[in-house]
Amino acid sequence: METTFQIIVVISILTGLILFILWIFWPRKGILARRAVIKINNERILLEDALKFLYDCEYKKVPCKKKDIARNLNITERGCNKLLGRLTKMGLISDREGTYQLTEAGKSYSLRIIRVHRIWETYLANETGVGQTEWHPRADHWEHFISEKEANLLAADMGNPAFDPHGDPIPTAQGDLPDFQGRPLNTLQKGDHAIITHLEDEPEYIYKQLVAIGLYPGMKIYILDVEKEKISFAADGEECVLTPLFASSVTVRTLSEEPNPSTQNFQKLTDLNLGETARIAGISPNCRGQERRRLMDLGIVRGTPVTALLKSASGDPIGYRIMDTTIGIRKSQAENIYIQK
Repeated sequence: METTFQIIVVISILTGLILFILWIFWPRKGILARRAVIKINNERILLEDALKFLYDCEYKKVPCKKKDIARNLNITERGCNKLLGRLTKMGLISDREGTYQLTEAGKSYSLRIIRVHRIWETYLANETGVGQTEWHPRADHWEHFISEKEANLLAADMGNPAFDPHGDPIPTAQGDLPDFQGRPLNTLQKGDHAIITHLEDEPEYIYKQLVAIGLYPGMKIYILDVEKEKISFAADGEECVLTPLFASSVTVRTLSEEPNPSTQNFQKLTDLNLGETARIAGISPNCRGQERRRLMDLGIVRGTPVTALLKSASGDPIGYRIMDTTIGIRKSQAENIYIQK
């Protein structure tokens, strides 16, 4: 009996040992195989991120040095040397006296990644309820795992959009991209009129601040004052203030002189007092995707009468009468609805 028990114990130990070895060394599904896949994916992601950064530098006509690449990718100098050596060996970049440039093959590769990224951002903005500050980081991840074919199908379903929600042009399937236009907001002078064409989504903390202020591509601005420490401008009838660093992340296109936006009667639904009635003038372009469609489904379209009826106990939301129905609308949503009293 004791001998049988010992045999069972030995068999159990051997079985466990075999299973453990298989768990580690099993082809494709073992722990070593999975680690190898993760390592390969991480190296590919780093390579593709480097190509994207190099293309962005060339697109904006900014020289790209080794230190710039290392800083952008947050890697050591040694790691950067290894990465650049690999890119050079693959024929994707060339080194001209310390300034790195993409080869034709490198440009083609980087444009494919950029196209997938911007298509996915557009999908998140227009077709989902994902928050604005999440578009870029999610697209940053999925750009490395969505095939070109899948991206083309997604773009076709959306009508092949030409620009992403940040105002960046989306490369065509053939790799065509219009020349860079515009200038940083911090280069404008007092009295200039402009329209925002792009919000830089990196670094993230600057982008979140720009979003919190309410800036968006398509917004017209008027420069009120320019000082060493700050730039003041009117946007949608409100005064905004940015430091030069933050303003440099906003790309604008200057406009010919037109009425000062700071003197125009911009009104939002939040300006409507209880008992007052107005007509819907439109919805801010900053309101996109499911939220925009929901507001339109509720009857918030140009020309529709709206009356502020009652406040909740906390003051938010507020009940509005729209098309014979009382609807609760939160302040954050009402800020995106324009009215004419």
